[in-house]
Amino acid sequence: MDRQSSRAIVVMGVSGAGKTSIAELLASRLGCAFVEGDSLHPKANVAKMAEGIPLTDEDRWPWLDLIGGVLAAARSRNESVVVTCSSLKRVYRERLRKASNGMLYFVFLSGSPQLLASRMGERQGHFMPTSLLQSQLATLESPEGEDGVVTVDIDDSVEVIVDKAEAGLRKIG
Repeated sequence: MDRQSSRAIVVMGVSGAGKTSIAELLASRLGCAFVEGDSLHPKANVAKMAEGIPLTDEDRWPWLDLIGGVLAAARSRNESVVVTCSSLKRVYRERLRKASNGMLYFVFLSGSPQLLASRMGERQGHFMPTSLLQSQLATLESPEGEDGVVTVDIDDSVEVIVDKAEAGLRKIG
């Protein structure tokens, strides 16, 4: 994956997978913009999750449309962007692909439920409680096998995970 062509990349996975840390370093290495998808959640979604209530598809559509708008705007400016978004279901990923107006790449951060729960328990000040991990895992439809997807195991350092993500992105794009 070279720095010359514009790319739209979504770093995805359930809560606790390290999306923000991975996406920030990946964007820095690629010399492109980084957008924290959680910052685009409507206040009602954040409040619901903070209370331990899982989001429904109806809750997620407006949020996914905002993320899709970020992807489309970057494309229209021929700029690269790395965005975080859980992208749990295939229909969510398809909505983002359609909105992005071009090839959209996903870096799927995969880890064991035990590791994810441990990481969530260590976080400070995040609105998503560990109690919602099981509902996210139940909702997750693995993107493995879909076009433009790189799967990276999260049982490593941030630097090594990003190395693997970059290597995978080079192979597919």
